[in-house]
Amino acid sequence: MRTFITSAGQALGRLVAMVACLGIGASGAAASELTPTEQRWLTGLWPVVLFAWQAQLPLDIVVQPQPTPGAAPLALGFVAGRCKLVLSMRGNAQAQQTLDDIEPELLDATLELMAAHELGHCRRYLEGAWFVLPAGFAAQVPPALDAHSRAEYLAMQAAQREEAYGDLVGLAWTWQRHPALYGRLQRWLVAERSRDLIPGSHHDTLHWVQRATHGQVLAGASIFSAAAAVWAGAPPAPGGR
Repeated sequence: MRTFITSAGQALGRLVAMVACLGIGASGAAASELTPTEQRWLTGLWPVVLFAWQAQLPLDIVVQPQPTPGAAPLALGFVAGRCKLVLSMRGNAQAQQTLDDIEPELLDATLELMAAHELGHCRRYLEGAWFVLPAGFAAQVPPALDAHSRAEYLAMQAAQREEAYGDLVGLAWTWQRHPALYGRLQRWLVAERSRDLIPGSHHDTLHWVQRATHGQVLAGASIFSAAAAVWAGAPPAPGGR
């Protein structure tokens, strides 16, 4: 994959109209225009990108030029001290389906929530805190697990915590930027996290998301500190909430 990076001062209209320099093949000489689906995602999440750049977070945008069926349409990578907001949308029906499944009047705010979730991951990477327990947490492991299962359980718990922090950053962004839509977006996120739920899995973040039913709990000067305050409460018990 190849990154294209624009400065914070460039207008969104220029971004979505530009030809993205996406290398294809070893020579990296070919280029492709952004697809309408990529343009729509970028338009929706752009306020979060601008926020990150204005806060001087090292965030780049990556558009995958190759087909990526089955990949998450939006994800975060971390390379050489920089966060990479990765769009995997070509040959990926999930990218357009995600847009189609969101109520039109909620679409921009929902895409912002998703991007802010990834920005939460970015912040944790930059702080060197990825998978680190928050202050006051103690890992809870069922006593019957053997050493191998214990390691896997701890890794899953750590991933679950990071996803929960990302969800809360997304909700904190929503409360600060779209307070009138907060209730609907929080319920949307609850529904997303309830779908095909495997209790205790890395996307089982309902314990945390339900703490933020009322957006006032996420009030604060910083979306990151507001999320951290809710996130650092009592963790779910092993094997459930």
